[in-house]
Amino acid sequence: MKFSIIIPVYNRPDEVDELLDSLCRQKSGEFEIIIVEDGSDNKCDTIVEKYKDKLDIHYFFKENGGPAQARNFGSERAKYDYFIFFDSDCIIPENYFSIVNQQLTDKFTDAYGGPDAAHESFTTIQKAISYSMTSFFTTGGIRGGNEKMEQFKPRSFNMGYSRKVFETTHGFSNMRFGEDVDMSLKILDNGFKTQLIKEAFVYHKRRTDFRKFFKQVYNSGIARINLEKRHPGSLKLVHAMPAAFLVGTVFLLIMGIIHWIFFTPIAFYIVLIFIDAFFTTKNPSVALASIISSFTQLYGYGSGFLVSFWKRIILKRDEFHAFNKNFYK
Repeated sequence: MKFSIIIPVYNRPDEVDELLDSLCRQKSGEFEIIIVEDGSDNKCDTIVEKYKDKLDIHYFFKENGGPAQARNFGSERAKYDYFIFFDSDCIIPENYFSIVNQQLTDKFTDAYGGPDAAHESFTTIQKAISYSMTSFFTTGGIRGGNEKMEQFKPRSFNMGYSRKVFETTHGFSNMRFGEDVDMSLKILDNGFKTQLIKEAFVYHKRRTDFRKFFKQVYNSGIARINLEKRHPGSLKLVHAMPAAFLVGTVFLLIMGIIHWIFFTPIAFYIVLIFIDAFFTTKNPSVALASIISSFTQLYGYGSGFLVSFWKRIILKRDEFHAFNKNFYK
């Protein structure tokens, strides 16, 4: 199969360099690359020029509108009939396209997605964030490469779909956050099949510090309620667990002032995260940082979820967003 790789970029030339270098190292696969510079001040055009002789690569600059619209912009200019989307902060393993091509040949679906992992070159914080975003003890298994929780919904950092999907759904919506889940729901609502290709993982840097990570997951919590309003019935009990965790731990901390025994469940969870992260990463520093990243994720997502639930479900207000400049997760 031939693929059109579409990459939205915003002020990340160094990451684009790493991504394009990894695409040069693919063992097989025929593909074009479409870089959509989404109104960046720090452009990557000179980086792209460096790979002109090595890759079939096309560079476009457009006014800033967020990654969703940048992906649609690239899709409209794709020449092949199967689109693959990567975030600019990804590194692609050298056998990625061999795996995807073989899987889609053996079991074709109009859309697929793959998981992510932490590269050995990532910082301790990036590895800790990668752990918290994929661990069963923080996500309930819905983001860690488990398709058994519900119908699999690809995420845009590692996602592919056919031209037929694009023509039917008109691509990503104008949502600022949660647009990839919205796209997956549109794919399923239109009768297309999805699949998880577990072996087709990418190395995904995500955020570089906990403050940025909090903003990302806070937006994700808001987006979950927005998604429910757009797709009634898409909200599941597992999506509310971070909010329950937030409320529960705050209650325990307050009660702990009265008696230390109330701190016990929180201490148990901290130890559980450390042990699981240590056995997962084999690194005690990452395991310690994973405690912080896990609480950051759960508190960030949970607080965004609660604020959005109050405004959209209780007060019946229109769709809203926070940290609007943080389009690129």
